Amino acid sequence: MADPAPVRHVGDDERRARIARRHGIAPQARLPDPVAATRAMTVLHATEPATVYLSLQARVDGLSVAAVDRELYDQRSLVKQLAMRRTVFVFPRDLLPAAWGSSSARVAAQLRPRLAKDVEQGGLADDGAAWVDRACAAVIQRLADGSELSAKALREELPALEGRIDIAVGKAYGANVAMAPRVLTQLGVEAQIARGRNGGHWRISRPQWTSMRAWLGQVPDAWTPDEGWAELVRRWLRTFGPGTSGDIQWWLGATAGIVKRALADVGAVPVSLPGGQTGWLLEDDLDPETYDEPWVALLPVLDPTVMGWKSRDFYLPPEHVPHLFDSNGNAGTTAWVDGRIVGCWVQDEAGVVDVRLLERVSRPATKALAHEAARLTDWLEGVKVGTVYPSAAMKAVQHVGPA
Repeated sequence: MADPAPVRHVGDDERRARIARRHGIAPQARLPDPVAATRAMTVLHATEPATVYLSLQARVDGLSVAAVDRELYDQRSLVKQLAMRRTVFVFPRDLLPAAWGSSSARVAAQLRPRLAKDVEQGGLADDGAAWVDRACAAVIQRLADGSELSAKALREELPALEGRIDIAVGKAYGANVAMAPRVLTQLGVEAQIARGRNGGHWRISRPQWTSMRAWLGQVPDAWTPDEGWAELVRRWLRTFGPGTSGDIQWWLGATAGIVKRALADVGAVPVSLPGGQTGWLLEDDLDPETYDEPWVALLPVLDPTVMGWKSRDFYLPPEHVPHLFDSNGNAGTTAWVDGRIVGCWVQDEAGVVDVRLLERVSRPATKALAHEAARLTDWLEGVKVGTVYPSAAMKAVQHVGPA
């Protein structure tokens, strides 16, 4: 059956207006606290730990590192979970059961047999599945008392986690890797254990692993797959809509069939987009939106706004893509003016934030970007944030002056 006719047209200006307001990145639309900002974005990317703090700093005035830590590690209203596209995200706690039953379950089912196969090919055991089962059981038993332990501590205590294998033999990126982190990743995506308190600085990932029950207290049941996918799509539409089915499929790391069923389950309504594309909105979210105030923003590596869509032309000029994304599609830092990405930002040796432009912008926008750079510099207090995903623009680009 063909999709119903679009109920209205949503242009690029309106899509950019939705970003300004709903994502809380326009200075006039910032959000009250870390939980509200995370909910606004559905989830936060946490591949790099600093992204969580910097994404929230861009959306919450007066934010402190302690306030983020409080929600992550004391209140536990925000929880790290491996899910869509085999990526670690920070979830609002109430969204976890939806992810456990859908995206996380899908990733877990893909990773476990791959882990078992690597165990066999690496010569650790003839029966890789049995080896994985024993290793997982040992970790679960050790953490059953509520302990919070690093991967290193667990590996030292548990003989079942011993073992290293060679991967990509003969390749330039080949390596000899320990199996323990992969076992912990598997248990994490299965929601049997959780990434607890961080054992290092906020910009460094050193999770202390603990049982999910100890971390959450009471662990709710995972939703059914259909329920879970539908809830993730519902929240994505509230944050990122309108978007195409391809955008949703890419973000979820799912199949076209899963997306089609979820869109039907949430009663999504088609709208037309520039270029003849069909986008989707929730039925109660069809009113036109405008945002007339000028605005700028500085967003970190892998910020959820930048990574929200597969098709990005309405906010990212195609000619800027090779300067701001690596070959695997990972976004570096970005500088925004009125809903469009115009450059990136870096830090100098003293930790001062410097905006680097890929196109000319107005003098008022240049001044506003300088103000945001000073705000971020003050917040960082000299802390330099590194990344394994520096874009070409971050590494080498010349300044472009104001228009």
